[in-house]
Amino acid sequence: MKKGILIPISFILFMWLINIVQFMFQLDFGGLGIHPRDKQTLIGIFTSPLIHGNWEHLLSNTLPMLMLGIILFLTYDKIAVWVWILNYILTGLLVWLFARGISYHIGASGIIYGLASFLLFSGFFRMDIKAIAIASGVAIFYGGMVWGILPIQPGVSWESHLFGGIVGFSLAFLFKDIQKDTVIEQHEHEVVERKTYDDYMNR
Repeated sequence: MKKGILIPISFILFMWLINIVQFMFQLDFGGLGIHPRDKQTLIGIFTSPLIHGNWEHLLSNTLPMLMLGIILFLTYDKIAVWVWILNYILTGLLVWLFARGISYHIGASGIIYGLASFLLFSGFFRMDIKAIAIASGVAIFYGGMVWGILPIQPGVSWESHLFGGIVGFSLAFLFKDIQKDTVIEQHEHEVVERKTYDDYMNR
């Protein structure tokens, strides 16, 4: 098993540890979230995904974070760390810059939407068997997440969902030519060689 999957697993364990401390001692870590355009909460870009307001919020983010994180690191191991870091930072930064400033934004759902979006759109951009299979699975099991980008549920940071989806889409396009499936790379190489041979014979 690839060591990279320890990153999402460790993140989840740390997320749970922080929230267990918060709930057990009745502390309020909400101030570690993102309050858009408030310079004092820039640290929230890094801390807000670790903070959750209640057990339901924490539980709802745990399984998709675990599943999508493991899929990312098992299937795109060469770029997974970069995708994880950029998704984490850019999603939080966009929330800080453009989200509503009436409340603090907390939770890991923005990262989850970024991971789902990356895995989904990588299938469209890469068009190889493995990427398409993964994208299909994400669409089947997490397709309903699309409703989360709409401002239809009070108290939910739909901006985090939207910006996470945008970041995931952008990263899928940015890394579309990196780590192609081995079968596809061999096929493309054979096509190039065949074209070169045909050009030589036609001279």
